[in-house]
Amino acid sequence: MEIRAYSYDYLRLSQRIMGDTVDFAVNTCGFTLEELQKMFLNSKVVIQFQNGNCKYIAGVTGCELFRMIACENGHDLSGISDIMYLDKSKEYWCGFSLAFYQWYSAYSFSHILNAISLIQIADLYYKYHEMDIMQFVDHIDSLYEEEQKKTRLKRLREYHNLSQSGLAKQSGVALRQIQLFEQRNRDINKTQADTLFRLSEALHCDMKDLLE
Repeated sequence: MEIRAYSYDYLRLSQRIMGDTVDFAVNTCGFTLEELQKMFLNSKVVIQFQNGNCKYIAGVTGCELFRMIACENGHDLSGISDIMYLDKSKEYWCGFSLAFYQWYSAYSFSHILNAISLIQIADLYYKYHEMDIMQFVDHIDSLYEEEQKKTRLKRLREYHNLSQSGLAKQSGVALRQIQLFEQRNRDINKTQADTLFRLSEALHCDMKDLLE
C-alpha cells in the first residue's frame, strides 16, 4: 500500500489548483508546456505541493501557485491579471490529471516529468479526458515503466529530438560509443570526464544528469 503525502479529502481541491496552475501559465501568461515543465523542475513550491503542504494544495488559487513558481524562476507577472476560465481547457486537464497521478503513485513530480513530459500528458486529453481517471493512470504507468528501461542518455537525447548520429555530430563523441552507452554495454559512469562534458554540452544538461 502506497503512503501518500496527503489524504483523499484534499485530492479534488489539489487537482483543481494544479489544473488552474497549468491553464493560467499557458493560456493567460503565454508560457509553453515545455517552459512550464522546466519551471516545475526548478521549483521548491512544487516540492511543497507534492509533499502535501496545506498552504499549496488547499490554501492558494492556481493563479497564485503559478505566480510563486514563476517568481522562483525569475519571471515578473505583475502586469498580468488572475484569470481562471469556466470552460476547462486541455491544459487544465493536463494539470488536473498530473496532480492525481502524482498523489496516486506517490512519485515526485520530477520523477514523473523526467519520464513523461507535460506535452505528452496534454496530448492524451482527447483520448482520456472523458474516461475514468484510472484508465489514464494505467496508461501513464505503462509509459513510465517503459521510459525507466531507457538510459538517462537516451531519454535526454530523445527529449531534444536528436538521433544517435545527430548527437554524435553535435558532441564529437563517436556514434558507436553512444550506442554502447544506450545499450548498457558500456558503463557511462566510468567513461572519461571529457566524454561526459561533450555529451552534456550537446544535451544542455549537467554531467551528473547522464550518470546511471
